Amino acid sequence: MSETAASVTSGTVVAESATARGRRARIALRGLQVVLALFFGFASALPKLIAHESAVESFDKIGWGSAGMYSIGVLELLGGVALLIPLLSSVAAVSLSALMVGAFITQLAVFDGEYAATPLILIVPLALIAYARRSHNAELLELIRRRS
Repeated sequence: MSETAASVTSGTVVAESATARGRRARIALRGLQVVLALFFGFASALPKLIAHESAVESFDKIGWGSAGMYSIGVLELLGGVALLIPLLSSVAAVSLSALMVGAFITQLAVFDGEYAATPLILIVPLALIAYARRSHNAELLELIRRRS
């Protein structure tokens, strides 16, 4: 009888531990989304949207001028905001990853790879978010189908 009680008790402890671990993982993932949203919104998009001289200089060197700078800034800002919306977080992470692939290629081709590691580093947490929040893709698709 005591063995049964011990196994039930240990089973409960294991289940509670897994629940607590899952909760901590969800909180950490949400925190990561907030940090990346702040990064893309403020550190990356804002200089482009206010035409900071460093952003203007970079986009002139690329050959895209102010139209390209503002476009990329808007995409980054929208992606950062979408990371905070549960239904859009996975799609936003994939979209921002694609933008970072473009940034990586641009860094290599135009700027001789000076800051090429930054977009690659950002792709890793974005891929984690895209994978972890992938269940929202089916919900989003269903919502789109209902509205069509």
